[in-house]
Amino acid sequence: MKGPTTVLLLLSFALCWSFGMASDNEFFLEFLQTLLVGSLDDLFEGPLASYKINPDAKAAMAELKSCIDSLAPVHKAELVKLLVVVLDSRGGDA
Repeated sequence: MKGPTTVLLLLSFALCWSFGMASDNEFFLEFLQTLLVGSLDDLFEGPLASYKINPDAKAAMAELKSCIDSLAPVHKAELVKLLVVVLDSRGGDA
């Protein structure tokens, strides 16, 4: 899963977050931010810490994080900028 598939998945997460309930917004914000700029350990110790994650889901998360980490730095930076724009536009809603 590389390139366009990863971007599609991230955009799907962003849309789910965007249309989610207010209580879910903080989770998706932290999850997407950590996914883009944090480490795999940061994901499991941060936004996913309160969930029991099975080994297959951990492996899938590791693969997704690997795909994101392999994006060109300029593309990763643009995704971070997009996240900031989305968050700024929804600032009053949370």
